[in-house]
Amino acid sequence: MSTISIQAPLTVPVAAAAGRSVSTRLRLTARGRRLLAALAAAPVLGAIAFSLLAGGSAVASGESAEPVAFETVTVLPGDTLWSIAADAAPGVDPREVIDDIKSLNNLSSGMIQVGASIAIPTAYSE
Repeated sequence: MSTISIQAPLTVPVAAAAGRSVSTRLRLTARGRRLLAALAAAPVLGAIAFSLLAGGSAVASGESAEPVAFETVTVLPGDTLWSIAADAAPGVDPREVIDDIKSLNNLSSGMIQVGASIAIPTAYSE
């Protein structure tokens, strides 16, 4: 049987080997400070430029929308959108009227509160 012996090499820091410690200082020149400031400001300036160029197209305008004539109905106890739609337009499918009432009043669901004013398009009330 054979044996292997491993010995770690002796490491000596270079500064200790020379007998003195070496310290370095980082010095920024005026040109370096300007470059560092420009690198720090570049993302901010890029974000401002992007928002100015891309934000103008998101402006909402009512140029393409037609004005809608409507009359209001006050919700009484026991009223539902179905009953209001059936009263407003007896000859039309109430589901179509409910969809128009919901979009005109910006309702996300069919829930309405007693005493609330609901706008009904005049196209159904004529």
